[in-house]
Amino acid sequence: MVKPQPIQVERLTCERDHRELFAGLSFELAAGEVLQVAGPNGSGKTSLLRILAGLMPPVAGDIRYAGESILSGRGRERWRQDLLYIGHAPAIKGSLTAEENLAWLCALGTPASREQIWAALAQVGLKGFEDVLCHNLSAGQQRRVALARLYLQPPPVWILDEPFTAIDKTGVAALEQHVLAHAAAGGLVVLTTHHSLDHLDAVRCLDLQQVA
Repeated sequence: MVKPQPIQVERLTCERDHRELFAGLSFELAAGEVLQVAGPNGSGKTSLLRILAGLMPPVAGDIRYAGESILSGRGRERWRQDLLYIGHAPAIKGSLTAEENLAWLCALGTPASREQIWAALAQVGLKGFEDVLCHNLSAGQQRRVALARLYLQPPPVWILDEPFTAIDKTGVAALEQHVLAHAAAGGLVVLTTHHSLDHLDAVRCLDLQQVA
């Protein structure tokens, strides 16, 4: 895995529906780090992740990756190449099978073979469900299909919005370890979750309530 470049968030301000969620937010991230974005509902956790992923613009401030702004131009393209974003919704098409969903998603970046896709599905506990239409899967199983992307030669930077939603205890423990292993290998993870990560010493916490 190619290690990610440093990220600098510089005096970021976010507004939704004419209400300021946070202002002057600044922090830095480097390879090998896991950052949990915390705060009560409505504090801007998902908005921050969407800004970082380039899906919505900030009101003010900048985000720099390898010294270049990700908000436009060459810096934006480089950032997208190194980024995997999984939002709160699993972004899975119900009319496609688990295998077809992953093949389609991987084709947007690095194509994966059928063997690789089946192996990734096995990693998230979906062995035997490869050919099942996703509208026949439970919410937790659909979430696992989305999370299988984390096992398919993913980019070095992960932005994950509530990745533990609808996942059972076994799946939560496995995902925690996979996130930590990714960081230990030099990757970088930013995530939100209502699941407690206090027992994971390697995780930093950013509480948006403190910068609201």
